[in-house]
Amino acid sequence: MWRSGLRQRVKEMLMILPSCPFLPPSPSSSQHFAFTKKPLLGLANASLCSPGTMSTATNLDGIFKQKQVLRSKVRKSLKSMDPSLRSQEDDAIQSLVLEAPWFKSSQRLCAYITCSALREVDTSKLLSQILQNPTKDGSVENAKKLYVPRVEDKNSHMRMLNISSMDDLIANSMDILEPAPVDQHGNAREDVMQANDPVDLFLLPGLAFDKSGRRLGRGGGYYDTFLRKYQELAEERDWRQPLLVALSYSLQIIDDGAIPVTLNDVPVDVLVSPAGVIPISQAALNRFCCLYSSINELG
Repeated sequence: MWRSGLRQRVKEMLMILPSCPFLPPSPSSSQHFAFTKKPLLGLANASLCSPGTMSTATNLDGIFKQKQVLRSKVRKSLKSMDPSLRSQEDDAIQSLVLEAPWFKSSQRLCAYITCSALREVDTSKLLSQILQNPTKDGSVENAKKLYVPRVEDKNSHMRMLNISSMDDLIANSMDILEPAPVDQHGNAREDVMQANDPVDLFLLPGLAFDKSGRRLGRGGGYYDTFLRKYQELAEERDWRQPLLVALSYSLQIIDDGAIPVTLNDVPVDVLVSPAGVIPISQAALNRFCCLYSSINELG
């Protein structure tokens, strides 16, 4: 009952914020409100496997095959997406994030650099806003620190390195922009895993999502591997866990439970699509409630 009351209070508060559309979780995802920042154990369907046999090679092979089939379908849909619609949805998604209190209040972020060949939701406006660091009287106001991904090898090893300008990026062998390992002065860039302060939120890409928090990546395992390591680091240092925010085109959101998952898959806390912002985890609901309560008091 208290969960239902919390959702209702959040919805009531957000009625005064038309500039930041907010969608409550779907009824079918209510069982996921207890998400912690631990890896999610989920099942695509009851016939695929049971919890007692989750670790068997046969069941994992079945899950991986289901993921491949789903990836193929979503890629085809993205490829046929009308360019004008894509542009409209890119603008809508970025506007929602830029107006969100949880984005405005964040100081340290990890975000992906959009790759047009992969047909990912555009992040250029978000990155520009993060990097602009407005100044007044010589002091930095609302400054944000940005870390972006650099793939190190083909074994799911990825780092998040700090950049201060888009000029800090170079194209890798696949023409995907990444931070150079050293800056213009030859100094190693700060790795978020060695930073002294916690990250507030991650902006995440993906191929498919559902409103219960499941995310389907592209198969490399880079983000899931990195997110688990960072969550472990945050727990060791007694930091608040970062908010995991996925950006999704409308066609990438599929039915709850249709994405098969394993113990290694990390669920997201928030889903942002052109239709609005959907908080999923209890951590997201708590943070949203706190932020919007503060806004309501100030207003």
